[in-house]
Amino acid sequence: MNSKQSERYNGQASRSGSPLPRDDNFSRALPAAAAFDWLKAGWADFRQQPGPSLAYGILAFVLSIVLIGGLFALDLDYILFPAIAGFMVVGPFLAIGLYEKSRLIQEGRPVSLREMILVRGQSMGQLLFSGVLLCLLMLLWMRAAVIIYALFFGLQPFPGLDDVTGMLFTTPTGLWLLLVGSLVGGLFAAFAFAISVFAIPMLLNEKSDALTAMGTSMAFVWNNLPVMLTWGVIVVVLFGLSTITGFLGLVVAFPVLGHATWHAYLAVRQPERYMRTTSSGQPEEGYNGAVS
Repeated sequence: MNSKQSERYNGQASRSGSPLPRDDNFSRALPAAAAFDWLKAGWADFRQQPGPSLAYGILAFVLSIVLIGGLFALDLDYILFPAIAGFMVVGPFLAIGLYEKSRLIQEGRPVSLREMILVRGQSMGQLLFSGVLLCLLMLLWMRAAVIIYALFFGLQPFPGLDDVTGMLFTTPTGLWLLLVGSLVGGLFAAFAFAISVFAIPMLLNEKSDALTAMGTSMAFVWNNLPVMLTWGVIVVVLFGLSTITGFLGLVVAFPVLGHATWHAYLAVRQPERYMRTTSSGQPEEGYNGAVS
């Protein structure tokens, strides 16, 4: 490092107050309450021509029931809980049609279920690649869950859903399994959330590659932690409530969260244009959401 580079580095470090200069291009200074604004905007999109959104939610509900039924039919009930948690890993990709509806509304174009299912994104090949990566991450989590169970209970067979509650909550080994499993599952969920929450809408709406979009998504999450942590809690709570209802709640919760995620993407990717469109309540002429 020559003297001029050293001086420039030292000046940047002293201004930032850290050993390395910080890039604030990804920081939006959004308050935590902004997450509720996204949820409100998602609800508004849901109510505008609710038929396609409800149909999409019913598809998510049917998919969940088929998945659970398949696990029982194949005697794979021991991975039921990891599979349910894994749904949240691939959820951002499954919601692509909901992002499309919100995008069509934003652009003032007609909405139909056909348009939501036969999505034509800006980076479709990379979108599919991202979906494959998220599916692989879900499978990795399910395998990790099986390994964690084996570490605590060895080769002891899974006791079945009727006895699993007592095994987990009334034995020291079960409690440790819950603790470790929750920590590892939380890490998987946090990583999946960070790399996908903005990446999938970005690939739908912009020309990019999957890895760049995922890296950008993680940067936005890291630099806007208060609002993103709040949004993550909202997602977990609504998904948990949907699970309690036998996944019937997904019929409404999944579409609303999908539409809201689109507005979250707009808020962090193009905040000025997002503020103009949301304040006016009207689609912006020529709007396509892409960063110029």
